[in-house]
Amino acid sequence: VDKDIAKLQTVFQEKGYLDSRVESTLKLSEDQANAFITFSVTEGPMYLVDSVIVKGNEFFSDDILFEDFKLRAGQSYSEDKSRFDIRSISRRYKEVGFIDVRVRYRRTFTGAGKVLCEFDVVEGGRFRIGKIIITGNEATHDNVIRHILDEEGFRPGQWYNAEIARGDETGELEKLIKRTVYTESAFIKPVGDKSDQRDARINITEGQTGSVMLGAGVSSNRGLIGQLVFDQRNFDITDWPDSWKEFATGKAFKGAGQRFRISLEPGTRQDAFSVSFTEPYLYDQAVSFNTTASLFERWQESHNEKRAKAYVGIEKRYDDDWRRGVAFRVENVDVSDLDFDAPQEIRDIVGDTSLVGIRLSIRKDTTDSRFLPSRGYNFNSSFEQVGGDFTFSVVSATQRWYKTLYEDLAERRTVLETKIRVASILGDAPAFEKFYAGGTGSIRGFDYRGVSTRGLQTGGVVDPQRKDPIGSDWLVTANAEVAIPLTTEVLSALFFVDTGIIDTGGVRASIGTGLQIMLPQWFGPVPMRFEFAIPFMKDDNDETQVFSFTVGALF
Repeated sequence: VDKDIAKLQTVFQEKGYLDSRVESTLKLSEDQANAFITFSVTEGPMYLVDSVIVKGNEFFSDDILFEDFKLRAGQSYSEDKSRFDIRSISRRYKEVGFIDVRVRYRRTFTGAGKVLCEFDVVEGGRFRIGKIIITGNEATHDNVIRHILDEEGFRPGQWYNAEIARGDETGELEKLIKRTVYTESAFIKPVGDKSDQRDARINITEGQTGSVMLGAGVSSNRGLIGQLVFDQRNFDITDWPDSWKEFATGKAFKGAGQRFRISLEPGTRQDAFSVSFTEPYLYDQAVSFNTTASLFERWQESHNEKRAKAYVGIEKRYDDDWRRGVAFRVENVDVSDLDFDAPQEIRDIVGDTSLVGIRLSIRKDTTDSRFLPSRGYNFNSSFEQVGGDFTFSVVSATQRWYKTLYEDLAERRTVLETKIRVASILGDAPAFEKFYAGGTGSIRGFDYRGVSTRGLQTGGVVDPQRKDPIGSDWLVTANAEVAIPLTTEVLSALFFVDTGIIDTGGVRASIGTGLQIMLPQWFGPVPMRFEFAIPFMKDDNDETQVFSFTVGALF
């Protein structure tokens, strides 16, 4: 009971009720078999912040440090806010090389229910990065780790960012190494005693980077899906085994940071198979090389569609976050098993179609997280010229913005995401290359491919209708979504508005809400989404779907 009293009193005091008292009374039932404990809380007044003072800060001005503060004069006082502000000061200094910064906090009661808040900053020295020392990597090449550090700006001569390299495995750079190289642990610690620099000692514990994974998923877009995947995230195509034992124990083909993946995904609506290889640092440059061979089959509304594709792509990464790429594809598409009333646009492409395309792309990503971005933007645009049995061009651009609307004292962020997509086909393209909207990731409240130009029924149908989708030559979609964390960022409430327009019909729009669950996995979180959306602007031929969902994870 005493421990419970102490916990309750701590809760109230941390919320600003510094004079709060908690008492308990014990009452036994008539048969003495049960005990009833009543806790009585006397809150007292909520204390307010009298003023906030920062001392010892020479590098940053008061105004800069106050930008992120939660403690503000005239507002309610809480210990949670003071801890947040201590972390905020420490973060700013550590990001720019003040490895040993310390922040001391003191509160003083000034009377009349007010608190004077004082932060004393001991800046310490400012250090640049000296040498990079890597240990623990028995199979992983040194340059694999160094490439990651270079792209994050953590290299010799730069200011030592002790915020992303905290030394306790919780820094974003340490997490990135773990995810990229699939180590069990990664610690980055400053060492040395020079007056203006510190060496960075990176100690990793290698783990099992190759695995066979079994999984399943279900979504309103793709139906029920099974998944069997072999994935080696630290592959080395040049490390051939010296013996069968070396191959069987997983010691071969390992250590160069490449990725080799084989995926089999049978499903109720579609089947997919792919083999891919990625070299993220071609010739030790910030250039990625990717090649993929894939087979795909899906049962569409009026026909069956099979695709066999070979793909090769190269992308150059720049220090200013821009990426420019070129890719080449060869693809065969087989359309078969038509419905008796399939539209003429589908009948015109029955059988095999061969396509060859070359694609130029440019993109930029300034977001702060790969999985749960809270600020920054992501821009992606491309132009593809396609030849073969058809000749046409495809122009596409997508822009996403992320903005933190509110951050609580536990650093859980309410985030606004906005997205605009514009795409157009120039020339005569077959239906399977055109654009379709609707469903998760597009315009929610509408069925998958439910927003599309539709073809007239054939086959001698009396009074033919425009029933099955045949794709659109252009589309524009716009989405706005707010994600509010409920307990942690693992569980979030969603509120959104989706809109779009294609080359037929008017504007489509929907409004909705939902839940997002981020399932933690060793390779990063996997999202589950349950979304309800009501269309309030639609075309008569559109197909709607109030509930959409995506559930799936490897296990």
